[in-house]
Amino acid sequence: MPFWLELLICALLLIGSSFALIGAIGLYRLPDFFMRLHGPTKATTLGVGSTIIASMLFFSVQGEGLSLHELLIALFIFITAPVSAHMLARAAIQQKVKQVERTDGQPWR
Repeated sequence: MPFWLELLICALLLIGSSFALIGAIGLYRLPDFFMRLHGPTKATTLGVGSTIIASMLFFSVQGEGLSLHELLIALFIFITAPVSAHMLARAAIQQKVKQVERTDGQPWR
């Protein structure tokens, strides 16, 4: 395997794990449901996407040809994560989930 490809795969894995960690920290640290929803749907989706792209590159070089299984997984995640986040947010709005108040005293809208 060429050295530049190893560097690219390592960079994608580091970027992916960094985004996944940031998403997990956001899920833990953000104060209410609506803010916590952004951690897994934004950062973690990018983290999983770059990890899957790194996997696709690695197994394409190691295997007998282009590995498209990982590309289909990434496509499925990028399509379903925003849809599921939207559905969760709509359900929380209908259930009137409590929101954190802003620093100026106005509730989140």
